[in-house]
Amino acid sequence: MSETVTVASEAMATRFEVAIHGAAAVILRAAAEEALEEITRLESILSLFQPTSEIAHINERAAHEPVPVLPELLTLLLRCRSLHAETDGAFDITIAPLMRCWRFMNDTGAVPSDDAIAAALTCTGMQHVRLDEKSCTVSLEKEGVMLDLGSIGKGYALEQAAALLVENEFENFLIHGGTSTVCTHGTQADGAPWRVAVDHPDESKPPLQIVDLKNESLSVSGIDGKSFVDNEGNEQGHVIDPRTGRPTQVTRVAAVICESATESDAWATALMVDPKLIPPSHIRACGQIDP
Repeated sequence: MSETVTVASEAMATRFEVAIHGAAAVILRAAAEEALEEITRLESILSLFQPTSEIAHINERAAHEPVPVLPELLTLLLRCRSLHAETDGAFDITIAPLMRCWRFMNDTGAVPSDDAIAAALTCTGMQHVRLDEKSCTVSLEKEGVMLDLGSIGKGYALEQAAALLVENEFENFLIHGGTSTVCTHGTQADGAPWRVAVDHPDESKPPLQIVDLKNESLSVSGIDGKSFVDNEGNEQGHVIDPRTGRPTQVTRVAAVICESATESDAWATALMVDPKLIPPSHIRACGQIDP
């Protein structure tokens, strides 16, 4: 049985980790480090908070003029637009005005006024985003519209890092970004599938499900640890329904399995917002739990 090498680094305010086997340890470590460097590179493009990122440039300038972007970013944004349509608007990368309104952006959260929610909703929705494939530019319809890839960025970064490992002919590995998304390829060193737990939001209870993954990704979305209790005693989580402008109150955790980590990340968020959604046949939901 070959040795499994584990390498980790910090990016996107998360600990990313690669577990990989099938070659000499020094080769595996170098490959894992290259995959993690790819995640760091993508953070510099996708981050809402890094002032030099492409997303930051879009949010600053695209309401005034079309902003040229890298082809890989435009491709991702086009994918986001498709996922927005597939999920009936439950997945929406223009959620930033609402996140700011509810003070979930670099804060602990607070209930806004109805007028503030209504104002934020006028800047929410993919109809405010223009993607020009010919010129490879992004425009925003008006001031106040902002892009936030927080609900898909980790999954996309993991998918791209995994693609880099496969391109370099590594067949067996697992990459995860915190507790939110796991991306697998091949098997563990003993030939068994990669086994991952979907944790119960109540840490005193056993996992909701144990899943075996091979060439698949698992994403989990939940409100625990990212919520506050309002003055009426109601828990308000950071997953906001972009169609109503209010935190979802329907489910506490949603988990999704599919081949693409980008899709699983987006669909986990969408099913947190609207658990009645029916995903495409290649996506399966697991581990959903109501409040």
